[in-house]
Amino acid sequence: MPHDHAHHHEHKPSPAHEHGGGGGCSCRCGSDVPPVDERTMEGGRFTFAVTGLDCAEEVAILRREVGPLVNGGDNLAFDAINGRMTVLESAGPVTAEEIRAAVKRTGMRAEEWHPGQEGGAGADRHRRQQILFTTLSGLAVLAGIVAHVWIAGSLGEALRLFGGHDGGRVPWPEIAAYAAAIGFGIRFVLPKAWFAAKSLRPDMNLLMVIAVIGAIGIGEWFEAATVAFLFALSLTLEAWSVGRARRAISALLDLAPPAARIKTEDGEREVPAGEVAVGTVFIVRPGERIPLDGTVTAGHSAVNQAPITGESTPVDKAAGAELFAGTINGDGAIEAESTKAAADTTLARIIRMVEEAHGRRAHAEQWVEKFARVYTPAVFALALAVFVLPPLLVGAAWADWLYRALVLLVIACPCALVISTPVSIVAALAAAARQGVLVKGGVFIEQPARLKALAFDKTGTLTRGEPAVVDVIPLDGHTEEELLERAAALEARSGHPLARAVADCARARGLEVIAAADARMLKGRGVSGSFGGKPFWLGSHRYVVERGQESAEVSARAAELEADGKTVVAIGNERHVCGLLAIADTVRPGAAESLRALRDAGIGHLVMLTGDNRRTAEAIAKQVGIDEVRAELLPEDKVAAVERLAETYGTVAMIGDGVNDAPAMARASFGIAMGAAGSDAAIETADIALMTDDLSKLPLLVRHSRRTLTTIRQNIVFALGVKALFAGMAFAGIATLWGAIAADVGATLLVVANAMRLLKAAPETRR
Repeated sequence: MPHDHAHHHEHKPSPAHEHGGGGGCSCRCGSDVPPVDERTMEGGRFTFAVTGLDCAEEVAILRREVGPLVNGGDNLAFDAINGRMTVLESAGPVTAEEIRAAVKRTGMRAEEWHPGQEGGAGADRHRRQQILFTTLSGLAVLAGIVAHVWIAGSLGEALRLFGGHDGGRVPWPEIAAYAAAIGFGIRFVLPKAWFAAKSLRPDMNLLMVIAVIGAIGIGEWFEAATVAFLFALSLTLEAWSVGRARRAISALLDLAPPAARIKTEDGEREVPAGEVAVGTVFIVRPGERIPLDGTVTAGHSAVNQAPITGESTPVDKAAGAELFAGTINGDGAIEAESTKAAADTTLARIIRMVEEAHGRRAHAEQWVEKFARVYTPAVFALALAVFVLPPLLVGAAWADWLYRALVLLVIACPCALVISTPVSIVAALAAAARQGVLVKGGVFIEQPARLKALAFDKTGTLTRGEPAVVDVIPLDGHTEEELLERAAALEARSGHPLARAVADCARARGLEVIAAADARMLKGRGVSGSFGGKPFWLGSHRYVVERGQESAEVSARAAELEADGKTVVAIGNERHVCGLLAIADTVRPGAAESLRALRDAGIGHLVMLTGDNRRTAEAIAKQVGIDEVRAELLPEDKVAAVERLAETYGTVAMIGDGVNDAPAMARASFGIAMGAAGSDAAIETADIALMTDDLSKLPLLVRHSRRTLTTIRQNIVFALGVKALFAGMAFAGIATLWGAIAADVGATLLVVANAMRLLKAAPETRR
């Protein structure tokens, strides 16, 4: 039977829930951040839009500088994609002015951000300024090259600039152009580099500034200018990639129209969707997007729900059907009653979840940040050794080895490495959401790739969760139609799920359901009444035995049906049993095929955990191809079963309806909820929610997860490989400063482009 979708359930708090997850915003930034109290911030979350916050490098800087004000960096949460920093409830007393001042010291700027405020405006302005200064820097480099050609009087002389360190004298017009290029190029780098130097924590900003100053020191103005320009270009590309990831999420928001056409006593009028109260009747014309969640009250249409649930075909909607904001109405006009405010629609919740998901960082993302924390100081030490040791030990030329050390500093810049992973994760999260799979964090996009065993709840997961008539067996010369007419008539006034199943079956066959006369309940046995002026009864197999009307045929047929886990209902009169109906919770369409696809994807063990009786559970398991059945379990028994699976297989997922299965889902490596029925509860409960009750999304999720991990590994290996290659060239003295930074910019471009491929849906073909 359908589970009771309550809104209160236990669920494991992820580290992000507890203390910000060490990275992106784990809070409900869009829903529960109160206005900032300028005096002292206590007892709530307070969010700031931080200009210049683009990646893990800035996150680490802010943790170090702002952390001491809030009793530790763990009391801060970050959303680099939206450029926000949140002070969590657990932080100590601190004023907004103190936060702003601390952020300013790092070379970034913070402004209070409130719910409903335009997101990313400061970041967009900062990006425009970055583009302007990067362009000016590039034009100044070009002016310097033109000046060089003009002074030398030969185009061929320009090629000498790209030949590496020669120590030649540079004319003042070139110096002026290159100095302008350097100034424009390090405009946004210098404040961060100065902060890194003061705090004795070297980062890539300080690394680049030292390389530029060193190049100027040995007279390599062209290379200093080129490094400044190309590093500025790299940062601009990084900001662009983050902005594109942000726009991928914002595209979800654009699905919902800003206005709704509501029904009033005077007719129709359009109002902003945010002003429509719950319970208001709104009208959707053919072809329009649905502005709010609601329930159809009049009309009939087919609705394209792909933007929310990922369903490939339109879904028929008639009176009583549920509508989602952002879905597209077909060719029929419909009226619906609003069931949620615009800020609480399923679409709005998906957007918030995807934005917040970036905060629950993937293991690969955490590894890259830790690696960069050790990597950058190590590179400084290595560059210093390259500069000092050869001249001291073998009398090599100081200027030559200083140049090689500068090349090493430039190529060691971890830009491509640092940006590739978060962009990959956000692209993967956005792509999954478009497919109707809501993944609540980077850590959970990784885990399906490692999945070894999957535990299923039965009712509402493998089955529809609603009983249906599956067999109609007429006896003693009666027809199926006669049997269903009489059964539906006797059950017409009952609200029991089995009664609804009988009535639904009769209507599906085009039969008119006319209530029986003199219908009365037979407590614990069934119901009796008159149909067509003749008395009939309906009851269980046991009631047939009590009446003494069981025959060998009835007994054999009933036993056969019950052995398959079906509930048997008999219909009869005073003379004989007219026939039997078998009622069962039916398997979801495509469930068996989806489980086969999971096996093809390498999921080695599929198990059913259910509180239902063993006979019914085994019948369903046989139909869908489950390996192991554990039946008649209490919630605590399911938890114990998941624990045993985890001990045996390692990474284990539990999929259920998100409420009764919450404890077992919490104990699993990650929980997956069927989200269409009771989606509020399901979305809140699990780490991953299937927005439509479509089990075929499971193998797609596994493939998408593996594709994401493969992309991340490709990016890491490529970025480190390029650096290793140029580091070797630097030692050999055949790499130039401009070549090193160009290689780094190229690597950044390629890893970002590779990550963005994840925005496309994973292919439907099986592995």
